[in-house]
Parts: sequence; C-alpha cells; structure tokens
Amino acid sequence: MSFKRNDSQQLTLHDSFINLSPRSQKMLRNSWCQEFADIVFPAINEDRFSVLYSDQKFSRPNTPVNFIIGALMLKEEHGLSDEELVASICFDVRYQYALHTTQLEEQSVSDRTFSRFRERIAQFEQETGRNLLDEEMGQLNGVYAEYMQLKGNIKRMDSLMVASRCKRMTRLEIVYATCAKAVKLMHRLGADALLPDTFRHYLDEEDYNKIVYYCKGDDVESRLEQALQEASTIEKAMEGAHWHEHTEYQLLARVIREQAERKEDGSLSPKDKSEITADSMQNPSDPDATFRRKAGQEHKGYVLNVVETVGETGSLVTGISYEPNTYSDSQFCRDYIHSKEAVPLEEREPEIMIADGAYGGADNRKLAEENKIELVVTSLAGKETDEIFAGFTFAEEGTKVTQCPQGHAPKKTTYYPKTGMCRVKFSKLHCGACPYKDRCKAKEQRKDYAVHVSQKMADRANYLRKMSTEEYRKLARKRNAIEGVPSVLRRKYHIDDIPTLGKLRSKAFVICKVMAYNFNKLRKYIRTQRDNCPLLPVTE
Repeated sequence: MSFKRNDSQQLTLHDSFINLSPRSQKMLRNSWCQEFADIVFPAINEDRFSVLYSDQKFSRPNTPVNFIIGALMLKEEHGLSDEELVASICFDVRYQYALHTTQLEEQSVSDRTFSRFRERIAQFEQETGRNLLDEEMGQLNGVYAEYMQLKGNIKRMDSLMVASRCKRMTRLEIVYATCAKAVKLMHRLGADALLPDTFRHYLDEEDYNKIVYYCKGDDVESRLEQALQEASTIEKAMEGAHWHEHTEYQLLARVIREQAERKEDGSLSPKDKSEITADSMQNPSDPDATFRRKAGQEHKGYVLNVVETVGETGSLVTGISYEPNTYSDSQFCRDYIHSKEAVPLEEREPEIMIADGAYGGADNRKLAEENKIELVVTSLAGKETDEIFAGFTFAEEGTKVTQCPQGHAPKKTTYYPKTGMCRVKFSKLHCGACPYKDRCKAKEQRKDYAVHVSQKMADRANYLRKMSTEEYRKLARKRNAIEGVPSVLRRKYHIDDIPTLGKLRSKAFVICKVMAYNFNKLRKYIRTQRDNCPLLPVTE
C-alpha cells in the first residue's frame, strides 16, 4: 500500500452537505463538526505518517491519514466502537462534514481501516521507539495553543492509573496458561514428539478447569510446583534457537525466572510470595502490565502521566508519558526535565512546573533548577524536618558545618559518608542557654553539645520556608485544577476500558483520548469567545 496525500475535496452534485436544507446546514455549522472541519482536520500532518507505507507509487493508495486520525479522535470524543464509528461515517453527515468526505458517494472506510492503522503505529514504535501519534498530538497542540493565544510558562503534572483488561490470575493460573501457550505452539508447528505424551493434557479444552478451577486450597502449592516442573521440561524441549524467537518461549522463560527458584538437584520450587516482584507477569495475554498498590487500592496495568500547560485563556494537555504502573512519579519528573535537554540551555525560557509531593525530592529540585525549571510541589514526601535546620551553613560540599542558626561556629564536625550526616559539637556556653536547642535536638555531652545535621536536611528546611510564603502558596493552588483531567478521562473517555492488551497497542487509544480531550478544550474556548462577543462568526 503506497502513501498518497489527501490534498483536495471536490464538490459534486451528490455532495451530502449542499443537498441539505438551509436550516439543516445552519444547525450543522453551529455544531462541533464545524470547528473540527476548519481547525483540526487541515492541521493534521499526513507526511509524518508516510513511513508507515510503501514507497511503490503504483501500488494501491492508502486511506487518507488525516481522515483516519480525525476519525479516531471523533471515535473517542463520542465513545464509539470501531464498528459504530464506521456506521457513523457512512450514515451521519456531521462526521462526513468534519472529515471532508461529503463529496463521496461511498465512504472509503472498512471495519479494518482503523485497527490496521493502529497496528502500523505500534509496530513502528516497537522498531524505532517513535510514536507518530504522540508527535502528531504535539503538533496539533501547537495549533490549538496559537488559536487560543495560550502563552503560559506555567505547567502542572499529575498521573493516573490505567487498568488493563486482562483477567486477574493466581500464580498457578499464570504458570499453567504460559505452559499451555507453549505446548499449543509446538503442536501447531508439528513438534509434539519433543514432549512426553503426558503433556498432551494442555491441548484439552477442559484441562484448565481440572487443573486450576477445581483445585482445592490445600492442593494449590503442590499443583504449582508440578506446573513449574512441567514448565522446565517444556523449556528444555524448546532449546533450539528457532524457538527463542517465539513470544510463547520468551514468556515461558520469564515465568520460570519470576516464579521459581532452582534447587541443588536442578528441580524447581515456587518462590515465596514475598520474593515475587511487582513487575512480574500478571497475565501472559498482557505481559507488559504490572502490579501496584496505591492509596490502599490494588492496580493492574499502566500509569499515564499528564503535563498540562496553563495560561490566562485556558489550558491544554501538552505532554503525556505511558508506562507500566510500577513507574514512579519521581521518575516521570526526571524524564520530563531530561526531555528539555534537546534544546540548548541558553535558548530555553524559564518554566514553572507544579506537582504534588511525589514528584519532588532534593535531586529532582536540583535537576530542575539546572534546567531553568522551578519545581513547585504542594508537599514534601519523607521525614519531617524542623525549619530551624535551614539556619545551618555548610562548606566543603556539605561535609563541614561552619555556623549554627544563632551564628556560632562549631568546635568540631565529623562527617559520615555512608549516611551523609554530620555530627557537630558546640560549646556548652553557646548551646546551654540557646532557645532553639530542643528544636535542633542538641544532646548534652560531658564537655559540649552534639547536633546531627546534613546538607539535605538544611536544603529541605530551606524549601519548607519557601513553601510557607504567600507567593509559593498561590502557585501551589494552581495544581488543584489538574485533578479534573484524570476524572474526565475516566468518566467521559473510559480510559480504564481500552479494548486491547499490551502497552504499545493500548497507547494508541490513550493518545487519541487525550487528543479528543484537547479538542474539547479548544471548543470550550471558542464557545466562551462567542458568548463574550455574539457578533463573531461561527469560526474565524
């Protein structure tokens, strides 16, 4: 299939729009499809996606890329399935008007148009690490921001859990399902002779119920150990290099590595539950999904990190990251800061990033400061620190204390590299009558007072002082609005009900949902402008 641009739309006598009555045309222009047709559709960069298609000019041309991407956005905006989207495009003039296809007697779309496109997107990202939909969202955001006159240097960040649709499995189910997939692969490729006949039970449709469903609680451990032994036998039977290329073998090797430990005699035994890590496989149907407990709830799947740009005229989601849910908020923050390094430091404009305490930390604040980003967090995670420690001054890269909050120099400083702490001795003459000695937790010794303090404690205390200022609190309050983004993505866009499995495949749905969310932000701005000035035309 070759790539061809969708350059023009020619009016015909059968055009579904011009054959509407004037009243119907007016109603259509006052609906969502007018903004989409005039602003969004023309801004889609088709050339970006040419790498997904053949360069053979004489092969069958592709379905227009701007048509596909626009349709995928409308699908998420209106909560449609692929089948419902195809029907809407074929029979609803609003979709045809928004996608510039009113001139066609028959819409060039099938039930596989969108699934094949998503497959191409996922395969290209797997091969190159680039997600073309994500790049396109960035370009459209630039168009929206210019249209909305959004010129703010304030950004805010938050994350939300995205559930996987894969079934929740026990350890026995995970091992059994992985073994069954490997045995069925060998059977399909005519390699039954490599395994004993006793393994043919995996080919029986009722075998799952016999092994797993009817297994009593007392038998689970022994069944799990038996399943692991069979997994080991299957793995040995697939020792040839040609087997290693198959996903079934890779999953089998992974489940043995994660769920079992090898005894001295070479046999396998189940690992203790406490040794199973959160990034272990939750279901062989969705091997990318991970497990995490957050706020007292268990989550299986992924985590979406959202970066929202805030201005006086509105806000837009201008960046996302999508990872297994074991990925921490702190790491998302570091990734965002590192992404700025592509632009030379002298060319960057100062930026304010507002987030909750999970994104903070001394290392992240330092990294942000080095990259012209002021990291504003609403709270600090970790052990509480008294603000009095902000008065300690350090020298020699935090290994020596030169002065206490009262301005007294210490008698001696002992630095402990392992903990980063300094044990500082002060004269009894200075500490004995000091009003802050209890807050410093100074301990009286035979000849002096000892205080334990570190550079990190002083930095944290200084930051706490900064957080107590009214200017800082005013900035921190701007973060509250981003809590609405996860709420809308769940309630309106059903982000926890993505009809596919795997990180790369589900990511395409997530990006399209965020693109639809931003289109709604654009429409809200247009409606607000129109309400404030009724004489404005429907679109500019």
